[in-house]
Amino acid sequence: MSLKGTPMEMKSINKKRVLQCIQDFAPISRAEISAKIKISKPTVSILVDELINDNWVIEKGIGEASSQGGRRPIQLFFNHKAAYVIGIDIGGTKVKIIISDLSGNIVAENSFKTNEYLETGLLSHISKEVDWLIDKEKIAQETILGMGVGIPGITDTISGLVVEAPSLNWFNYSIINEAKKYFSFPIYADNDVNVAALGEQWLGKAKNKNNVLFIAIGTGIGCGIIINNQLYRGSSSAAGEMGYMVTDKKDVKSNFKPVFYRYGYLESVAGGKSIGEKLTEKIRNQSEHPLFEAVKNTDLSAETAFKLAQAGDKIAQQIIDDATDHLSYGIVNAASLLNPEIIILGGGVSKSAEQILPNVREIVNQYLPSSVEIYTSQLGDNAGVLGAVSLFLREHESIIKHS
Repeated sequence: MSLKGTPMEMKSINKKRVLQCIQDFAPISRAEISAKIKISKPTVSILVDELINDNWVIEKGIGEASSQGGRRPIQLFFNHKAAYVIGIDIGGTKVKIIISDLSGNIVAENSFKTNEYLETGLLSHISKEVDWLIDKEKIAQETILGMGVGIPGITDTISGLVVEAPSLNWFNYSIINEAKKYFSFPIYADNDVNVAALGEQWLGKAKNKNNVLFIAIGTGIGCGIIINNQLYRGSSSAAGEMGYMVTDKKDVKSNFKPVFYRYGYLESVAGGKSIGEKLTEKIRNQSEHPLFEAVKNTDLSAETAFKLAQAGDKIAQQIIDDATDHLSYGIVNAASLLNPEIIILGGGVSKSAEQILPNVREIVNQYLPSSVEIYTSQLGDNAGVLGAVSLFLREHESIIKHS
């Protein structure tokens, strides 16, 4: 590895390398760090002492004696409680807030319904919730590094502009500028599915994977794309809009109508809202069905469809199978183009993903030219908030910046 720069720049780079080595391999001794990253022992020792003084590293106990005997080396650990990051997942129905340490351990959390504060000032209320959590946990303000935010819409991370988030009625909304009215620390925002992909890569099933697809299946269908360890956002921050894929051209050419205004084809035939609507429509035409009377005045949900299918209801199973086929074809299309190592299924529908996963895997393996791992989200409801923390750690320039 060739590193060039001024002495100060070299010191800064080496300090980051030493800290990263401790994060990756703790417990570890100074001598082991020197051997791993090819920096002299005296230099490593100086940098470690500085990191200890800055509270990024702590010494614990003693290591094992070498086979030759002699003094046991002191073991070094990353101090994951040296600072904290706030993670916010703003959803169309719920806002979730966490305070996390630097290893992704959640030390405080809370949530509230989005629509209760959307008209009166969402960020104003978020700031009150954040202050309450900080006070509750007695966290020193100076240890809060910053905040990451996931937004349910197209978001430009560089400018902090929410181009379009229909569920929040935000269009060309400068969330960073608005947030600066309430928060004194740095803030980064991105699309919520992109953020969830970062969360799964940091702490979930996609850990140590450099090429990842995270597919969120809820009312809509979106996709977070990580290529060569970098989040791929596209030319206008709109990459991953998988819900617009077409998986049946005949259907599109006939009387296709999106499930919501401006929604795409795939999410209109395989999203949660579509599954619930189709089930309701079918049962309304089946007078002998146990739920026939119930659906006269009430629409059923995707959750109900999965429960009915699990109980053996053939109508519900047929609808889920049809949606699963469309979803699987969309995954084949995306995976053929991007060749990921792993695909993670998240979002609301993924709570029932174990029911559809075998069929998805079978279809994808049948049509995909190369094999790929497919799993459900390991982080579940926390993928968004932990991903928001990961977004901050990746974007903010500091000694602990993620690669």
